[in-house]
Amino acid sequence: MTNPDISLAEQIEATVVAFMDGLPETEARIVAESFAQLNVSNVADNALAVGASAPDFLLPEACGATVSLYERLRQGPVVLSFYRGGWCPFCSLELRSLQAHLPDITRLGARLIAISPQTPDNSLSTTEKLQLGFDVLSDVGNRTARDYGLLSPVYESMRPLYLKWGLDVPAVNGDDSWELPVPATYLIDTGGEVLAAHVDKDYTRRLDPGKLVALLRDLQGQ
Repeated sequence: MTNPDISLAEQIEATVVAFMDGLPETEARIVAESFAQLNVSNVADNALAVGASAPDFLLPEACGATVSLYERLRQGPVVLSFYRGGWCPFCSLELRSLQAHLPDITRLGARLIAISPQTPDNSLSTTEKLQLGFDVLSDVGNRTARDYGLLSPVYESMRPLYLKWGLDVPAVNGDDSWELPVPATYLIDTGGEVLAAHVDKDYTRRLDPGKLVALLRDLQGQ
């Protein structure tokens, strides 16, 4: 469970430290080198930014129904969160934190949508495990992530480690691409304009949902 007295950044930092401390030296070096490679890459250089028009999508939710962004926007602004998968501990912390802030997000008239490349069955497992009360959509093939400029590779050096850790990304996602979305959070107004964007190719850095709530309060003049 999310501890309301500890920020999301602090929870993630503690998870990163514990994870790295638990790795054999060789594996820790590979992970560190992959982060260094990611940080100097051009991943997410063309990600959707503030002021852009958000591309529409039609994606299946965990229980099989399809969800359109622009249909949701008819009901109010949308908070859109791209995450890597329910297997990612940093994503799970973020999703739990979003769930904890869901009453405030809903009260302020917004809808919350989370998107990952997981298959619908795996999205359903994530929804049930984390007891999520918002739309959790499956972007199989990362088509929507590509439209938003968010594609990132799992480097070849990391793939054997993922498999060793029980993280078969192609199996979870239903393809063989070894691609994941860069975690990103967008606030989109009813006209489809991006009002706020948090995109960081370092997938351990996430936007604190409390800041989203503050943005929504400003949007509603509260």
